[in-house]
Amino acid sequence: MADSNDYNYIAYLLSDINSTSIKVAKYSSLSRTDLIENNEYGYACLIRAAKRVLDKIELENPTSTRITSKERIDTRLWDMVALREAIINAFVHNDFTGEVPPKFEIFPDRIEITSAGGLPEGLSQEEFFRGFSVPRNKELMRIFKDLGMVEQLGSGVPRILESYERECFSFSDHFLRMSFPVHKSITPHVTPHVTPHVTPQVEKLILTIGGEMTRQELQDVLGLSDRMYFLNNYLQPAIESGVIEMTIPDKPKSRNQRYRLTDMGEEMKTKL
Repeated sequence: MADSNDYNYIAYLLSDINSTSIKVAKYSSLSRTDLIENNEYGYACLIRAAKRVLDKIELENPTSTRITSKERIDTRLWDMVALREAIINAFVHNDFTGEVPPKFEIFPDRIEITSAGGLPEGLSQEEFFRGFSVPRNKELMRIFKDLGMVEQLGSGVPRILESYERECFSFSDHFLRMSFPVHKSITPHVTPHVTPHVTPQVEKLILTIGGEMTRQELQDVLGLSDRMYFLNNYLQPAIESGVIEMTIPDKPKSRNQRYRLTDMGEEMKTKL
């Protein structure tokens, strides 16, 4: 808080309501032409948004099992330790002064994480890869550290490099992008199906929804009057679990927005 008792921009980013949009997009093809999901995790505390992004990526990172004559080999599409470091770094080191948030994109063959700001002034690429740390947002870094989400020792990039090559990083004057390919032993088009674990509230929503319904229609059928309670405990977790999708994913706040079950949701509804 500044001397005038006005909240600074970091306090604004950590407030329960802000205008920072954090998106996780998913595509069915290797380019950005076929968008199938556009999940919104912003407009809330940056800590909460970061945790939701981590949960979503965890959900999109299933385990493939191969049984040999000697052993069972479990392999995930991406190394989750490296991904977690990259995701947190994208939040902590993003240049929010231009109001451009980090972006997370999932393709069949890779995950791309883009943060605004490029390298901090005075830090070379070689120093970056060697783990020298120049925090862009010192207050934000301290808060993430206090919550145990970062170490602030410059270990993030070296930890990523234990699983991925330097070529996964690309730099420009205004952005830094990390692109992590799927594990070589897994074919993207035959990614194993994983049934997500859902809460009792999400189960109720799955059983309630029929066809395409508005948020208000869903609330009315469930007998819920509190909009935020419904969003936080029913609708958003269902979307994050991949059992419910928006009919207009590229315009999440559209007045014509409807919600429907995905194929996974239909399958789960039959089992329920």
